[in-house]
Amino acid sequence: MKKIAIDIRTLMDAQYSGISYYTLNLLQNIFKIDKENEYKLFYNSFKKLDLEKFFLEKLYPNVEIVKTSYPNKLFNYVLQKSFKYPKIDKILGGVDVFFAPHLNFFSISPNCKKVITIHDLSFVVSRDFFSLRKNIWHKMLGVKKILQEFDEIIAVSQNTKNDIIEFFNIPEEKVKVVYSGVDEKYKKLDLGLDVFEKVKTKYRLPAKFILYLGNIEPRKNIESIIFAYDRFCEKNLNNDLELVIAGGTGWKNKSIFQILNKIKNNDKIHFIGYVDELDKVFLYNLSDIFIYVSFYEGFGFPPIEAMFCGVPTIVANNSSLPEIVTTNSLMINADNITEIEQAITLLNSDYKLKENLIKKGLINNKYNWETTARETLNIILNLK
Repeated sequence: MKKIAIDIRTLMDAQYSGISYYTLNLLQNIFKIDKENEYKLFYNSFKKLDLEKFFLEKLYPNVEIVKTSYPNKLFNYVLQKSFKYPKIDKILGGVDVFFAPHLNFFSISPNCKKVITIHDLSFVVSRDFFSLRKNIWHKMLGVKKILQEFDEIIAVSQNTKNDIIEFFNIPEEKVKVVYSGVDEKYKKLDLGLDVFEKVKTKYRLPAKFILYLGNIEPRKNIESIIFAYDRFCEKNLNNDLELVIAGGTGWKNKSIFQILNKIKNNDKIHFIGYVDELDKVFLYNLSDIFIYVSFYEGFGFPPIEAMFCGVPTIVANNSSLPEIVTTNSLMINADNITEIEQAITLLNSDYKLKENLIKKGLINNKYNWETTARETLNIILNLK
């Protein structure tokens, strides 16, 4: 039996996004599979969080949640970064393996084996995507040193693995690709269900719409989506297809909202804010087209979720996206607003293409959390 520590500080986020959901779904599936090894989940917070709702000890008797109560800035920047104290594995009573589902400040004993998941290197590829505060945080982390100190690195795509090797000079054999999963709840549903009317009312949704779902931040290229949609409207004056932009506010996004003052068809564009996790599947099912043309993605959950729900998707042909969605979506150049507009026009007018993409997306079922959990667990348990 091994004692395994897992850093669950990503679950402290007030609004969950890709990495938070990765951590939650991965761990729940690991605990369903592994009833033998002992798990200690660590987080630090002044407040007591209701994390037990995710990992009920009655359901998983081999799982224990351990909390420290330092102020986060003191814990991260002073204790962990500067003084290398306290050792997280020692707080947990000594463990064999420490698993980090995301980058953070770590101080861990040298004899403790360590595994970390890297989701993307957007903060290296383009610092312009991030606020000054975020860039300082990444610099303070010392990512290269962290990756050199960890025994194994999990990359969520081959593209992310390639970036890790290129930017940090990490040996190829040290980086393992394990694709993230997609929750089985994302599927095509009967639109006659009563819940759809409730979701329409809750988010004030139009009858027909293109959907973007993700954080509102520069990397997601939302400005290009808005400009492309406005051009589409100018060329299709009688169209009834509107644009819904869903997601929590990230950083450096004032210009995104200010664009509405520069375009003619702003009355057809709806920012609906953060969408509750339980509502996302219904939102996808209600949409006519899904669009996700980020400048960079390490994996990209939303396009896969949308495809599983039977929605034809438009994605950028960069970073990990071609690898993840393969040929199951319409790919465009993220830097070309004309291409984005033409893709919208094509999916709005070409019924056969739309139906073909829907069929291909529905059968793309290689991403599931049980597989992700088994492959991750295999790496954790077989460290040498």
